[in-house]
This record gives sequence, C-alpha cells and structure tokens, in this order.
Amino acid sequence: MTLKHISTGPSEVLVELEALSKSFDGHVAVRGVNLQFYQGEIFALLGGSGCGKSTLLRMLAGFEKPSGGRILLNGQDIAHIPPYKRPFNMMFQSYALFPHMTVEQNIAYGLKQDKLSKTEIDKTVTEMLKLVHMEAYRTRKPSQLSGGQRQRVALARSLAKHPKLLLLDEPMGALDKKLRGEMQLELVDIIKQVGVTCVMVTHDQEEAMTMADRIGVMNAGEILQIGSPHDIYEYPNCRYVADFIGEVNLFEGRILEEEPAYVIIEVPNLERPIYIDHGISGPGGTRPVGVAVRPEKMRMSAEQPDEQYNWGKGIIDDLAYLGQHSIYHVKMSDGKFVQITQTNDKRRETPFELEQEIFLSWNPDACVVLEK
Repeated sequence: MTLKHISTGPSEVLVELEALSKSFDGHVAVRGVNLQFYQGEIFALLGGSGCGKSTLLRMLAGFEKPSGGRILLNGQDIAHIPPYKRPFNMMFQSYALFPHMTVEQNIAYGLKQDKLSKTEIDKTVTEMLKLVHMEAYRTRKPSQLSGGQRQRVALARSLAKHPKLLLLDEPMGALDKKLRGEMQLELVDIIKQVGVTCVMVTHDQEEAMTMADRIGVMNAGEILQIGSPHDIYEYPNCRYVADFIGEVNLFEGRILEEEPAYVIIEVPNLERPIYIDHGISGPGGTRPVGVAVRPEKMRMSAEQPDEQYNWGKGIIDDLAYLGQHSIYHVKMSDGKFVQITQTNDKRRETPFELEQEIFLSWNPDACVVLEK
C-alpha cells in the first residue's frame, strides 16, 4: 500500500458552495458557508458534534434542502435537484448494505436501477471487486464479512456508478481503532486510484489529518479555517482551531513590543516574556493576545536556560510513559498546567520525576499568536 497522496495545489473547481445555509425551526445549523472542492482532492469537514458538518454533507447529497445559498456543480446550481438525479454517491457510516444480497448483488444494485445491460453490470462489478480486493468474497453476504470487508463493499458500491463526487459520512466510525488506522490509508489509496473527488465528514482529528488533502474546521455552523493538515496544525488562525486540533498550550498575555520582524509578549505566569520571530497583523498598541505552543515543541531541563526569552518554570504534577514518548503535566506558579511531550529516543528511565521543579523553554519560531 502506498502512502497518502500529497496534493500539489489543485486548481480546477468541481463543486462550489455559495453562502450556503440551513435552519431548523429557527436554529441555524449551517451559516453562510462559502467553499470550493477541487477536482481529485479529498476534503475533510472536521468538527465536534452539532457543528453543522453532517447537515452540510446532507445538503451536498440532496437529502436536505438549503434554506439559502447555492450548490454549484461545474457552474450549474443543483441545490434543488433531488439526490437521485445528482452525479454524487454517499457512503454511510453503517454502510447500509442489503443483508439478503451477496457482495456482487449489493455492488450491482444501483447499476440495475439505471437499467444497464447485464454485460455492463458484470464488467463493472468485476472491476469494483478487483479495485477493493474482494474478488474472493463476491458470493458472500454482509453477515459473513468483517467490518473492514463490509466497508470495502460499501465503497465499491459507491464507486460503481462513477460519481463525480463521493461523500463519506464518518467512514471509519464503525471500525475498531487498529482496523481504523489500517483502513484509512487503504481507503485513500483506492480513492486516489479512481481519481474521484471526495468530501468526508469526521470528528476524528487523526482521521482527517491522515486522509485529507485539505481540512475545513467547523464550529457553530461556520467554517473557521481551511488548509492542508500541516497548515491547520502548525498555523491555526484562532483559539478554537488551535485547541481542537491536537494538544496545545495556550498562554494569555499582552503585547509589549511589536515590529514587522518580531513581537514580544508579556505572560503573567512565565519568568520571561515570549519572543516570536515574525510580526503579526492587527491594531497597534498594547492589547491582549493568546500564544499557542504545541507540547512537542517544548523542552524540559533541570537547569535554568540562558535565553532572555521564552522560558518559565514549574513543578511536574503528573507524567505518563507511553513507550515511544512521555507526557508531562507541569504546574505553573499561577496554577495553570502546561503539557510537554518528549520522545523517548534512548532506552533509559524517564529523566524527570514527579514533584520535581523543572524549566520549560521553546524556540521563537515554535509560537503562533492568536488574536481571536
């Protein structure tokens, strides 16, 4: 199996959402979303429960009628076209396979509904079985298959009609953790091999980071940030995104000095101000901001650092040894906790102990300033 395809910057827009919104009994579920899906990409809608991601997916599929806005396919508005007339297919979390049908009958079902010839159906079913490596299981029924095998059959059925857009609703939700990890790359492999554009909904950050070319983080019906997995993780644009994606330490402080090439921020619970080696945009003058630092970008030492900036001290309140890395929770002077992750690259005991006073530090380029 190959690793995930890395997008080099798709340019051809397949589907575009313009000010798309949806309300239920006065409650706004999706609020004026503007979004483009590019030909051949895998796009993940990521967010917590109730953020609007599933409603947005159902509007794309045609199962929900928008309250406002447009859904453009190659420039044509399809917002009011019923789902069976859209060149889209959706794979549900439950897979929705017909239990009384065999694998090949499940895959052939949609093709028969389209009244294709038996020759065309047999050819397509054989191609799909080969694509998902299920040739040996064509006569089995869903109850005779594992979770991963049922997922492959559901994917084959979704791809059999060669949709322009494949919609995935929590595609790994029914699988256990180990199988989920194995299937993520396999699913990406198949989707990239076919070349279909895919929009998936998930609440699992790791799943989105592993599978998607681009991610849209949603909250309260709005998309807060769109970008590659790297950009979303390394350069979050607000506190919510920084906190939702992975682990993060957020320091609240005030800007002391700001220049185009750097910014200095005073944080009450740190011994030294934070120095960041790039400027930030925003109104001038002293103002409150947040500073995000990922746990793996922090260092720990028993000795006080010599640097003028970017360090503080605290007491190790808790630690967890997880084999390849250890997680430390450090209590600062104001009671705030900071999390630090250190790779266990040497076969030795954990170098720090509970209740030990330590110094934490990080580089100027490890920080992101958050103004909202």
